[in-house]
Amino acid sequence: MIKLGERQTLQCVKKTDFGIYLGAGGEDRVLLPKKQVPEGISVGDELDVFIYRDSSDRLIATVKQPYINLGNLAVLKVKEVGKIGAFLDWGLEKDLLLPFKEQTEHVKPGNSYLVALYIDKSNRLAATMKVHRYLRNAVQYGKDDIVHGIIYEINSSIGAFAAIDNEFFGLVPAKEIHENLYVGQNIEARVSEVREDGKLNLSLKKKAYLQMDEDAAMILRIIGEYDGVLPYNDKASPAIIEKDFGISKAAFKRAVGRLYKEGKIDIGEKSITIL
Repeated sequence: MIKLGERQTLQCVKKTDFGIYLGAGGEDRVLLPKKQVPEGISVGDELDVFIYRDSSDRLIATVKQPYINLGNLAVLKVKEVGKIGAFLDWGLEKDLLLPFKEQTEHVKPGNSYLVALYIDKSNRLAATMKVHRYLRNAVQYGKDDIVHGIIYEINSSIGAFAAIDNEFFGLVPAKEIHENLYVGQNIEARVSEVREDGKLNLSLKKKAYLQMDEDAAMILRIIGEYDGVLPYNDKASPAIIEKDFGISKAAFKRAVGRLYKEGKIDIGEKSITIL
């Protein structure tokens, strides 16, 4: 049986002027165009090929290896956006359609996104950004491990969903987000919790004692941009702190406290000054 969207070994059953026909032992046959036919091939020889559809929706074989196979995930670049969706570069002559209804947000030409390859209701290959069902629960990661992933969907009330190593389910909870994230963004995160179901909760912050060093350096830099005097102290509202520094008030107070103890700043009634 010839399988759409998969790489398989087929046998040469007929040679023509425009290519060769390949089969799998039954009546089904698929064309491998002449420009891709290896030299010296004969009827009865076997070839490893990938099966997709051409511009006329006919099954066709290629010896090329696409960037993604059926049921798998890959990060693909958008070549253009048309009337029915976006078209992705997946390494073959005919671009791969990402329908609008399969996008978790409107994509932009030139940007890359994590997608899965599936067969639609019309028996055509297509891409989807709704990759949740293709991800697996992780068993090899532990709390505080550093992982890498890509964001594939953002829900303002739940958080940012990320695929770790393009394979495992991860979530940056909304309460952990203190910066502007976007779909398609690559992230480095710390595993804050391995849930009972095997899914990973993530934090974009390092462990507190490590994060404090980075926060303190960042606070000094930003106060410097205020000519060395921040027009409020550590009692400012969480909203103001988040707007100026992108961190929580608790993290701000920890870092400011360290800087004060190290004698690098002075905390006044209405300001913080670099010494």
